[in-house]
Amino acid sequence: QVQLVESGGQQVQAGESLRLSCVASGRTANYVMGWFRQAPGKEREFVAAIGWSRSSARYADLTKGRFTISRDNAKNTVSLQMTSLESDDTAIYYCAAGVLVPTGSPMRADYWGQGTRVTVSS
Repeated sequence: QVQLVESGGQQVQAGESLRLSCVASGRTANYVMGWFRQAPGKEREFVAAIGWSRSSARYADLTKGRFTISRDNAKNTVSLQMTSLESDDTAIYYCAAGVLVPTGSPMRADYWGQGTRVTVSS
């Protein structure tokens, strides 16, 4: 069993940066850790994922090179550094633990956090 708790969401202006963090409890060594987001009226979508080795990061095209995912295995945390935020980045961001999948969304989440809200004002 894995529990995930996100933090860091807030309201920012377009062009600013924000760092989201997720603390995991339980054994996460066998899991890919990642972030998804859900904008108002839209389906939840994959943002980024990272494996235990930390060299295996994967990103959705929507990040456009603006987001960086990182993982601290000793602290059991995963973070998402977001820069050059746009109004389209407004969403609830969810931390997830799961596995990579060969088709569809790059990651299948087995565990979810409760989400942290990010609002980007233009």
